[in-house]
Amino acid sequence: MAALSILSQLPPKYLSHNSYYFNDHIFNNNNNNNNHSFKLKSLPYSHRFRVLPCFSTQPKSKFISNYPSSKLSEMPTHSSKPGSEHLWFQDNSKNQNSTCKTRMQDRLHSVFPSTPAQVSSVQDLYEFICSGPLISKLGLTSEKIADSIDKWLAYGFHLCRLFQLNELYLTEPQKARFYHYYIPVFLWCEDKISKHMSQFKDGEDIPPLVIGFSAPQGCGKTTLVFALDYLFKKTGRKSATLSIDDFYLTAEGQAKLREANPANALLEFRGNAGSHDLSFSIETLTALKKLTKEGLKMKLPRYDKSAYSGRGDRADPSVWSEVEGPLTVVLFEGWMLGFRPLPTEVVQAVDPQLETVNKNLEAYYDAWDKFINAWIVIKIQDPSCVYQWRLQAEIAMREAGKPGMTDEEVKDFVSRYLPAYKAYLPTLYAEGPSGSDPENVLLIEIDEGRNPILGN
Repeated sequence: MAALSILSQLPPKYLSHNSYYFNDHIFNNNNNNNNHSFKLKSLPYSHRFRVLPCFSTQPKSKFISNYPSSKLSEMPTHSSKPGSEHLWFQDNSKNQNSTCKTRMQDRLHSVFPSTPAQVSSVQDLYEFICSGPLISKLGLTSEKIADSIDKWLAYGFHLCRLFQLNELYLTEPQKARFYHYYIPVFLWCEDKISKHMSQFKDGEDIPPLVIGFSAPQGCGKTTLVFALDYLFKKTGRKSATLSIDDFYLTAEGQAKLREANPANALLEFRGNAGSHDLSFSIETLTALKKLTKEGLKMKLPRYDKSAYSGRGDRADPSVWSEVEGPLTVVLFEGWMLGFRPLPTEVVQAVDPQLETVNKNLEAYYDAWDKFINAWIVIKIQDPSCVYQWRLQAEIAMREAGKPGMTDEEVKDFVSRYLPAYKAYLPTLYAEGPSGSDPENVLLIEIDEGRNPILGN
């Protein structure tokens, strides 16, 4: 009988003395109803697992301590109280306007409850996985999920360690975020990587697969990429992450753009097409594709959104992160990835100021989109959600002690993106990203709580 691989990674001293093996069922061994059990009828016999009750104390996660602090600083923190609201694990049954109190850097908290939680059966989790909205799109059947349940639980374990959540005390939104969203997307990426690598002969240099993530601001794409990057590293893949933000013009370049377009509010600040250093992005992406051998290294540019009171500037190269080959995958995310130029009359009908932006967009395919091999497009129903999501992020930045925009500045800032959303999102959703192969595009529709509701 196989023990869960995820449990083998925990030191014995952290295993409760109340952990037991059961062939046919799993008990909650801390409640008074000792005859309450869950039968594992649908899973193969080999998938009967050891139950790990909640820990009385939380060990320091080796995964967290070994992960780059620069990445942790980008993530929201979580409350230490079970059932509390989380910015990115939003519970739709509660207040949607809840905001994150701090950022993750140096302020991670344990979310393990002080008292043991109800232990759900693996059967229940298996059925929850099978009910996910992306399952049919990915061609997964209940039999395939049952056969690979060890991997699903291992990935879930890694994610719980990354975000310091207790895998035995996840809320429904948290389970959905892991088992209906992050892990299915990870499996999709793994499948694309395998197909990409199969195209090359033994001994040939294999360039990394570049996966583009196109999604509106604040909808959780950065957290998704953060989680996927971590899972790749835990499974032995060398990966790199980039954002279109990393290619914004410097503060000086932005000032020149503003001076050249004094009457165009859409180009007053960073964001729209025209506010990026395209030659710099071509140089960076070309170099990344060449990281095919051991020992080859390069630094990835980073952008500091907090500089100049939230107006932003390119970060000093001394703080850029370094990656080493051979890279397997590059995760490239941005709010306008895959946008394609439209007829002039179409953009003028949305906003006359968009005409210059539309013209600038013509150069973006060669700078970004042509480097991307596979696409994940996150679809929203109403672009107005972007304002609330962006406001939450800025509040979190301010409360973490970093400079950020005021509420009014956020409203003004987002208003400069809305014309592009209204003009380009319908075509993106209907036809796919610029130059993409439909076989390599995963479209995921999410709700206001950032949880997937549909995949097609």
